[in-house]
Amino acid sequence: MKHTPKWLPALAATVLLLGGGLALLWQTGFFSSLGSLEEMRAYISHFSPFSHLFYFVVQLLSVVVAPIPSNITALAGALLFGTWPAFLLTWGAVVAGSVLVFWLARVLGQSFVDRLVSRAASTKYLDLVRRKRDVFLFLAFLFPFFPDDLLCILAGLTDIPLGRFCLLVLVARPWGLLASCLVGGSVLTVPYWAMALLGLAGLAVFVVCMKYGDRWEEKLLERFRK
Repeated sequence: MKHTPKWLPALAATVLLLGGGLALLWQTGFFSSLGSLEEMRAYISHFSPFSHLFYFVVQLLSVVVAPIPSNITALAGALLFGTWPAFLLTWGAVVAGSVLVFWLARVLGQSFVDRLVSRAASTKYLDLVRRKRDVFLFLAFLFPFFPDDLLCILAGLTDIPLGRFCLLVLVARPWGLLASCLVGGSVLTVPYWAMALLGLAGLAVFVVCMKYGDRWEEKLLERFRK
């Protein structure tokens, strides 16, 4: 008689919770509120006194459900709760969601990934994630040009240790979310031309690091070995 894997109950509970959360968002009109920040703010505040918890759930689901833009909901959260409460809730939810999809991909394998990630995206990014691993994931999480959530799923198909993946997510993912919360909380105002310049500078840094990152990493390792 075959034994039930220890992770199977946790997996079943996770799938049920995610499915239930998504159904709740759909039934309560969340997706129709994505048209404006004010509508989204009003939607989240409707769940008071549990609006903080509901906001956390929304941000966690944003990692699993691609149509939910976590940076946009972070703006609405900052309008409603203030900059730092919204940032801490968003950061915690995004980290938890990132680890969750990483674990699901590792447990369920390619068949699960194929349901959430298009074949084109897998072809484009999976080889890079496998070859460059830490360097690529860190830079992709750091800059806002890449599908962070999809990369978390694809990382589950690689041999990167869970602890190292968690560290990369904790260190690299919060900065774009922090910028959104600062803007939403009216702490920081960034003109469009400045955002464009920052984007170009970030892209240039990314290209250089992808080309020379392995050499720099090896030199650093050599120094540590001495």
